[in-house]
Amino acid sequence: MSHPSPAFDRSHTADLAAFVQASPSPYHAVASAAARLEEAGFRQVAETASWDGGHGGRYVLRGGAIVAWYVPEGARPQTPYRVVGAHTDSPNLRVKPRPDMGTAGWRQVAMEIYGGPLLNSWLDRDLGLAGRLSLRDGSTRLVNVDRPLLRIAQLAIHLDRGVNDNGLTLDKQRHLQPLWGLGDPSDGDLIDFLAAEAGLRAAEVAGWDLMVHDVQPPAFLGRDRELLAAPRLDNLLSVHACLAALLAAAGPDLPYIPVLAAFDHEENGSESDTGAGGPLLGNVLERSVHSRGGGYEERLRALAGTVCVSSDVGHAVHPNYPERHDPTHHPRANGGPILKTNANQRYATDGTGRALFTAACERAGVPFQHFVSSNSMPCGTTIGPITAARHGITTVDIGVPILSMHSARELCGADDPHHLANALTAFLTG
Repeated sequence: MSHPSPAFDRSHTADLAAFVQASPSPYHAVASAAARLEEAGFRQVAETASWDGGHGGRYVLRGGAIVAWYVPEGARPQTPYRVVGAHTDSPNLRVKPRPDMGTAGWRQVAMEIYGGPLLNSWLDRDLGLAGRLSLRDGSTRLVNVDRPLLRIAQLAIHLDRGVNDNGLTLDKQRHLQPLWGLGDPSDGDLIDFLAAEAGLRAAEVAGWDLMVHDVQPPAFLGRDRELLAAPRLDNLLSVHACLAALLAAAGPDLPYIPVLAAFDHEENGSESDTGAGGPLLGNVLERSVHSRGGGYEERLRALAGTVCVSSDVGHAVHPNYPERHDPTHHPRANGGPILKTNANQRYATDGTGRALFTAACERAGVPFQHFVSSNSMPCGTTIGPITAARHGITTVDIGVPILSMHSARELCGADDPHHLANALTAFLTG
């Protein structure tokens, strides 16, 4: 029996794989996004500087967050925005302030759990280490050891005979400290090592925000390469699609001002100066209005006409656990983006938002699906409800269905990232 080769253009998904590979931390993700914006003619503006109201693309960086926007010619102070939102962080393990530890002749690194990772997925993997180093002069330096450096070794079955029958139990403090060499823990010197990797002297480093990542690169998978296996699909898949949509939408005749808002810290509640619960997006939108000569009245008029699409991955139906899903809502890989709905406002989608995004999908010729959690299996949440409540703007929650969410390595349909980017482009261009 012959099998048809896939006809869908997967160059977008290959580019997503490259973006993910270059972005092992939120700080690297915004640096990757900024580089692509600069190449397209956007320019960075400092929050401490005065902003001009001219047309063109601009962006603001703050830690692991980025907000970018394009002002078309003729935009007025009250011109509304079309916002595509996502988050740059993923559940993982992060280095503690005193990192060097060990026992029994092993040197280890002290880790803290960030967000809600599937802990077993980090076992027996070759792990790198990435993030930022904060220097005594107030600057920061990115660092990325993208080679096998760390490993969280699983206990042999001979020492836990019942593990396959009783299930694996991990103590979050004792069992998740990776090893990275042999010797006395006082000889660990992790920060000395990372400073040298970044071309610095250890004495220059005053702080750090560091996290592990799986060094296995993304890969197409399946008989027809119709799937993508990769780390951090939650939620760099959406960041990449939102960025692609903004770059595709930027042009002179837009009825709206398109905006990309990629926040940090969604996985632990978004309550930070770089999270969706912070002031960053609101400040940017307000200053953009003021830079074009508007005031309080024009800002409120602009926000009244603004719509946000919050894009985050969702759950595809798992073939081994179909009973965990709502029986009438079965999102499938490569079936297009999902519209997320929850009556208790864990997602911000209402009928108005659903109609807006449905129309965008139809204009783009993109299929779409619906997602609702099983009543017996409450869903998580996103930046959507936070954005809607904080800024008073219509917001709709969407995403791409995946398997293995919050694993060190996740799985999606290879066509869905391009479907999502096309739908977001149609939304931004109105």
